[in-house]
Amino acid sequence: MNTDTFEVVGGRPLLGTLTPQGAKNEALQTICATMLTTEPVILSNIPEIIDVNRLITLLKGFGVKVKKHAPGKFEFQADEINFDFVDSVEYQDNATRIRGSVMLMGPLLARFGKVFLPQPGGDKIGRRRLDTHFHAFEKLGCHLVYDADKGAYQISANTLKGDFILMDEISVTGTANIVMASVMAEGITTIYNVACEPYIQQLCRLLNRMGAKIAGVGSNMLTITGVSSLKGAEHRTLPDMIEIGSFIGLAAMTQSDITIKDAGVSELGIIIPTFEKLGIEININGDNIHVPAQKTYEIQSFIDGSILTIYDAPWPGFTPDLMSIVLVVATQAKGSLLVHQKMFESRLFFVDKLIDMGAQVILCDPHRATVIGLNRSTQLRAITMTSPDIRAGVSLLIAALSAKGTSRIHNINQIDRGYLNIDSRLNAIGAQIKRV
Repeated sequence: MNTDTFEVVGGRPLLGTLTPQGAKNEALQTICATMLTTEPVILSNIPEIIDVNRLITLLKGFGVKVKKHAPGKFEFQADEINFDFVDSVEYQDNATRIRGSVMLMGPLLARFGKVFLPQPGGDKIGRRRLDTHFHAFEKLGCHLVYDADKGAYQISANTLKGDFILMDEISVTGTANIVMASVMAEGITTIYNVACEPYIQQLCRLLNRMGAKIAGVGSNMLTITGVSSLKGAEHRTLPDMIEIGSFIGLAAMTQSDITIKDAGVSELGIIIPTFEKLGIEININGDNIHVPAQKTYEIQSFIDGSILTIYDAPWPGFTPDLMSIVLVVATQAKGSLLVHQKMFESRLFFVDKLIDMGAQVILCDPHRATVIGLNRSTQLRAITMTSPDIRAGVSLLIAALSAKGTSRIHNINQIDRGYLNIDSRLNAIGAQIKRV
């Protein structure tokens, strides 16, 4: 059966409780970190989504022993590694399918002093260069060779030696890679201008439990004293902040009463205040988030009365992964909003589908869009559309759930890459989504 399309009946208010999956971005980092030790590492609350499963398959190809103890709970032991796996077609095929494969470079360099990586895949949201990773590896003593014909990188080092590294951009995957490469380097490594997202903090906490010596966790400068080896540990992944933000947006767009359970509220940064600027009522009950049904919600203005601008920025700024959700939510709000997507130049191109649905959106340039909220005066209409990437795909799903009629969303494997069983989970609280 072809299950590459969602058929979505819109206009149905939802009611119930949703529990967010584990954070995809954190899981990709911590799974790669298990390659740093020969001892067992147990990770729980791992989302069993396509990208995560592909990364686990890659580790198995290297010879990592993987045991599944329970849903979302895995044990990894990398005591017998077959490094020749990097020459296989299977490795090169799987590594090019997911962006997370890039974070194998740090652990493989730390353990074996060499790595071969084909150009990693992921969302088509604009150029995502790897220079930041490579410049840092060179500071640690690595030699880089890029094969333009094969689109592959080969990195090697006789010995990794600590140094002062000033990152030229605040890259999450770059920070993760450099940290994992540094934990067993000789001497002290100081990394400045690092990403400090909760994912990175969690990775550092896991590594410290494994015996690493990382200071400055949560700041933009990490100091790492190299150790000779790491041991096993246990770690639990945070709830996925992107899924939480998606559920908040879903509740607003569909006039639904939704409770988000076990949301890790203390780790959400400015996500909740940002949605509140759109006029969404959000109540915090312990570690749960309750979004009541709202007939209308009004976008705030700046203090001087000018149109509100929401832009993405490195943590603790607003995450770029929720910019698509914010844009969709604004289409049915009262008021206007300028969405400024600074970090990726192709992430706003999905707005043509929203315009076809009746939204009033002006795409100013690849990075900016102005939304004139309809204030529910006109319901979005159902159309047939295609999901271009994970976050835009879920944004279009939210739009379809609020629209009049039945929409069809093709290429939903993009959504499945980041959201586990999203159709059945939403159907359980009243949605009508069918794989056709």
